[in-house]
Amino acid sequence: MKLVVAVVQDKDSNRLSNALVKEGFRATKLASTGGFLRAGNTTFMIGTEDERVTEVLQVIKANCKIREQVVTPVSPMGGTTDSYIPFPVEVQVGGAAVFVMPVERFEHF
Repeated sequence: MKLVVAVVQDKDSNRLSNALVKEGFRATKLASTGGFLRAGNTTFMIGTEDERVTEVLQVIKANCKIREQVVTPVSPMGGTTDSYIPFPVEVQVGGAAVFVMPVERFEHF
């Protein structure tokens, strides 16, 4: 058994959730916040059999897309802000950060 932890952008959350249910995967959704853009994410925890890991990864990949977004960087912490002029920059957001971990024991009560 494996635990698949996928951190996805909020924009992809509902689409991924529906696709997981359609394919027979049960998942727990947790609200989370990204460190770089300080934007909302959703973290999915999906328990599955070893032989279905590839299938769940395909579902995640098909429903979480990388996109370009223009953002204004947050002012530096602890420095003087009167000399800081934020310029919008284009960054890639979205996609999914996925971790697959072995599960030693699983209990359902």
